[in-house]
Amino acid sequence: MGLGNPGRSYARTRHNIGFRVLETLAEKHAAPPWRTRFHARVTQFGDLSALLAMPQTYMNASGESVADMVAYHKVAMKNVFVVVDDANLPFGRLRLRRSGSDGGHNGLKSVIEMLGSTAFPRLRCGIGRQDGDLIDHVITAFSKAEERALPEIIDRCVAGIETFLDAGVEAAIALINAAGGDAPASG
Repeated sequence: MGLGNPGRSYARTRHNIGFRVLETLAEKHAAPPWRTRFHARVTQFGDLSALLAMPQTYMNASGESVADMVAYHKVAMKNVFVVVDDANLPFGRLRLRRSGSDGGHNGLKSVIEMLGSTAFPRLRCGIGRQDGDLIDHVITAFSKAEERALPEIIDRCVAGIETFLDAGVEAAIALINAAGGDAPASG
């Protein structure tokens, strides 16, 4: 599950990094066209044995859509993988956990409340924090410099999801959290 807000006005905002990661993953694996089910855009494809979903209920109500999909498909909590933005992490830093709290993220809070569990993996994508109102920050577009850096960050997220699907959460954690979640040093 990639969390974000529906609509063109939110498409390139910091809050929608979860959507952008799933869109890139789907494109990379030539997924079937997105369709609407469970108040979400979804696609399912065999080479990853995965259902990708982007709830269209707005961030703060994401759990409604996620809970409906999880119940319908009888997905075990350990297989519900959520990708979200995180203003408490510096821009570009990633953090993958097998479970945990919402960390102040309203989308995760909604998912936890509706699932009645914190026992699902979540990949947090650092968007940084600036002075001023947090809500204004998360619904603003990335800067031009950040946009140039995003493809590499999104590719790291995609690699983490692929590793999760192929080798499990521990292997994905080892990959994503290496170097403290920062991009590996080139060289």
